[in-house]
Order: sequence, then structure tokens, then C-alpha cells
Amino acid sequence: MKILVCISNVPDTTSKINFTADNKEFDKNGVQYVINPWDEYALTRAIELKEAKGGTVTVLNVGEADAEPNIRKALAIGADDAIRVNAKPVDAFFVAQQIAAVAKENNYDMILMGKESIDYNGSQVHGMVGEILGIPSVVPAFKLDMVDDSTARLEREIEGGKEVVEVKLPFVASAQQPMSEPRIPNMRGIMTARTKPLKVVEPTGAEAKAEYVNYSKPEKKGGVKMIDPENAGELITLLRNEAKVL
Repeated sequence: MKILVCISNVPDTTSKINFTADNKEFDKNGVQYVINPWDEYALTRAIELKEAKGGTVTVLNVGEADAEPNIRKALAIGADDAIRVNAKPVDAFFVAQQIAAVAKENNYDMILMGKESIDYNGSQVHGMVGEILGIPSVVPAFKLDMVDDSTARLEREIEGGKEVVEVKLPFVASAQQPMSEPRIPNMRGIMTARTKPLKVVEPTGAEAKAEYVNYSKPEKKGGVKMIDPENAGELITLLRNEAKVL
């Protein structure tokens, strides 16, 4: 079984975020990058399936050279090899086109990724990849098991409960917790990751469909107003006229 796991290189949530060029570009200076946490659920589950059933796990990243330390981390966690599409991930459609091109060339049985990236929270790529390839897309899944060599069973949240889906290979799925428990690479994994294959390929000619006009930070939180617990009328007035939640 050949599994492709797509990972994004995203800013750590503790990083200080700034923008440049009149708020049209993200400022990378001083920003620490990590593997997208949602993608780590997909990566760990793929490795667990490989350990249980055999096969290979390939990590794919659409990004520039600065993503390679985190690609190597994914290899240290347990992936067998990696591919980096040498392009800036300009929008979801562009990224999906690159993933689909790699998938077509290598005939993977399963394509996994996180339900979204924590920087843009778009939750679009998995559905686009499935549509481009003409294969099922199950999103977002919190459980993934193999029924037999050609069928997988996934569970996903729906309004008011959960849905159990059985799907034939190949398919696309996005992961959310608690699909797996993300792993920390051990010293042996870190050492072996240095020699595992990391192939760099050029992007296809696909064009982005969206353009980010500008970025802005959330407004700073205002001061806290303390209200006497006996003065319910004042609280209602503030909620209605200032907070505008009533």
C-alpha cells in the first residue's frame, strides 16, 4: 500500500505575526515554522497503517526550500521518502493541482492530509484534489482503519452525531483529532532522516485562482469593565449599546 501524506509548513502559533509591503505580504522574519498540526494526525496514522499492513509513506510538501527542515522532521517521525514541489503555495487550487500531478504520476492508494492548515484555515485542498483526480474524498475524518486490502472504513463528524463510511482505494481523506497521537521523532529517526530520499520537482503550469489583496491583524481587545452584580440594568445596557450582542 502506497500512502501519500501532504504536509504544510506553517508559523508556530507562538510566533509574532507581522506584514510588509503595505500589508500585502506576510513577514517571515523571526517566525518559527512547524509542521501543520492537523497534518501530523494524518502522518502518524499513515505510519501506523504502514507498520500494521506494510507499504510505504511518502511525504509531499508544496513549498520553498525553507520547508525542508520540517520535511526532514516528517521523515524522522517515520515517513520513507519525501517530495517537495519547488513553488510558493499561493492558493488552495494551485496547491491541489500540484498534489494531483504528483499523485497521478505515482499511483498512490491513499492521499491523506490535515483538515485545514492553521495559517489560512481554508479547508479546501482535500476536496479539490479528490475532484481533480476523480476519486472519493472523505472529510474530515477522526478515525481510519482498513477493512481489507482494498477497502477502508472512516468515521467523521456530522451534525448531531457521526457517520461511518466505507470507501474503496484510492481515495483522499483529511484528518482531525483523535485520528492518532502525533509522534515525537527519536534520535534514531533523526539520524536516519538525513539519508532518506527528498526529491525536489518543479511545479506544473497551473495558475492560482485567488489573490490575497491585503492582510490585517485582529483589533486589540478593549479594557475590562467591572459591573456591580446588583446592577443588572447597567450590564444589559452595555451589552446592548457597546458590545452589541443583544
